[in-house]
Amino acid sequence: MAAALAQEAERHADASFTSARPLGPHPTLLSVLERRLDEALGNRPRLPSDRAETTVLLVGDGSPLPAANAEVHRAARLMWEGRGFAGVEVAFASLAAPDVASGLDRCARLGARRVVVLPYFLFAGGALERVRQQAEGWGLAHPEVEVVPADVIGPAKELADLVMDRYEEVADTAGRGGCADEAHAFAHPDAHADVR
Repeated sequence: MAAALAQEAERHADASFTSARPLGPHPTLLSVLERRLDEALGNRPRLPSDRAETTVLLVGDGSPLPAANAEVHRAARLMWEGRGFAGVEVAFASLAAPDVASGLDRCARLGARRVVVLPYFLFAGGALERVRQQAEGWGLAHPEVEVVPADVIGPAKELADLVMDRYEEVADTAGRGGCADEAHAFAHPDAHADVR
């Protein structure tokens, strides 16, 4: 995002550009993710919804920028804390390791018998389809582990409220003649890449 802003600033010297802080891993976003997990477990009547028997594979989009991928690991740790899951592991749809199959392998090696594959994406798209295909293929090859797909974060009132909060922060700062995040965004191109 920062690279795109820099490019536009270069192309349009008479305009100013700024960006808001990243959305996640914000407690609001984690709460919506937790709801998607509960929905995935609740949609499977043959599975008890006992979290202690459930491992989560949080799947980020993946980035060539290590700091962006580290944010997915941070979100996984925050998802694990105090929520009662057996564990929360991380994988990526592309551009970073581990991929979905490797993430599921790790879950199985750690003793998981049920894994919810939780996309850390705002909306569905090509990356989600790749994640689902990889998870389904792995599940067919490993019938001893139940692989449960969860939905994306998707449209949620809490998400809309969080986006508006970020907009108001930027609008308020820009109204005072500048934006502290603008310099930060250009100095750290991966700072806004954690949630897509």
